[in-house]
Amino acid sequence: MQDSPVKRAFKFRFYPTAVQAAELSRTFGCVRKVYNLALAARTEAWLLRGERVNYNATSAMLTGWKKTEDLAYLSEVSCVPLQQALRHLQGAFTNFFAKRAKHPRFKSKKKSRDSAEYTASAFRFRDGKLTLAKMAEPLDIVWSRPLPEGASPSTVTVSRDAADRWFVTVVCEDPGTRPLPALDTAIGIDAGVTSLVALSTGEKIANPRHERRDRERLARAQRDLCRKDKGSANWEKARRKVAKIHARIADRRRDLLHKLTTRLVRENQTVVIEDLAVRNMLKNKKLARAISDASWSALRAMLEYKCAWYGRNLVAIDRWFPSSRLCSACGAIAATMPLNVREWACDCGAVHDRDVNAAKNILAAGLAVAACGDGVRPQRSTPSGRPSVKQEVVPSPRARAAAQLRG
Repeated sequence: MQDSPVKRAFKFRFYPTAVQAAELSRTFGCVRKVYNLALAARTEAWLLRGERVNYNATSAMLTGWKKTEDLAYLSEVSCVPLQQALRHLQGAFTNFFAKRAKHPRFKSKKKSRDSAEYTASAFRFRDGKLTLAKMAEPLDIVWSRPLPEGASPSTVTVSRDAADRWFVTVVCEDPGTRPLPALDTAIGIDAGVTSLVALSTGEKIANPRHERRDRERLARAQRDLCRKDKGSANWEKARRKVAKIHARIADRRRDLLHKLTTRLVRENQTVVIEDLAVRNMLKNKKLARAISDASWSALRAMLEYKCAWYGRNLVAIDRWFPSSRLCSACGAIAATMPLNVREWACDCGAVHDRDVNAAKNILAAGLAVAACGDGVRPQRSTPSGRPSVKQEVVPSPRARAAAQLRG
């Protein structure tokens, strides 16, 4: 159970004035410059002298950079986003040395995300109006949903995406996000391409295929972009058009995943999923586009933090568990199961929908893990003398769990 309110990020779109847009653009550039300078200094110190430069050292460097003639413009923007950039770099190096991430990379003006983070000392939030440092007027924010009552933002992040849309992300405590009453329901989820997910209840959530719906429109926009001179005003206009189509696809996909994951977490105490190696699966050239469009990684990430918010249990079973080949009725394992086989019949007489059967097996395996710590690795050996449809009969996860509980 959570002892303190959860900190949540609320993202809103806003429309800056010309003066505000110019100020924020300068801030984005300065944040990127400071980050790159500090990264270069830390990398050089490590390669040449074997020295680790920490945040305090780079903060002192920033003071010196502002006093030079070439970098005097760094003093024209708020100092807080620049300090936050150094803190983010410190976090990146901490993850690198802990082997949780790769070495930090330099930020690119054309490819990196434009963003600047302000802490409480660099903004004012009063009566529903947000004013940033170095700005005289509050931001024109579209408050699409109310902030928690009595919210006091701790940080504010301003960003601009490739489609030239401006967003402000407000982080504050949300007393309303608390563990929900415990339930006795559990559900298994099999992620797929034909259906976005199949549930152990037999329900299938259709895959809207957001990218496919706009594929022709996107292709025309990209062809139009290729005909323009790179860097020209017409090229920038065409580039923005392509970016808007991509943003439209991403927004619809994210909206669907949020609604689906919220529903699953609210209705079930235990949610069981597969630990899929999505990065490896994307190497399949025939399925890479469809897998990317389904966004399985985002689905899992949403389930993880929402289960943590609402006091639910999320179980991820081993990726090698033969959920599709295992008969949920008798526990027999089919030797092979090509992707084009969507229904199959077991020797015991049960006829299975491939995806629903997989979801049932995922649920059973997840409950076995939660109850007994049972393993869900597939059996490797195959007995001889089997029929033409080779199967291996092993106790089902549910049966194994029951046997262990009986002692």
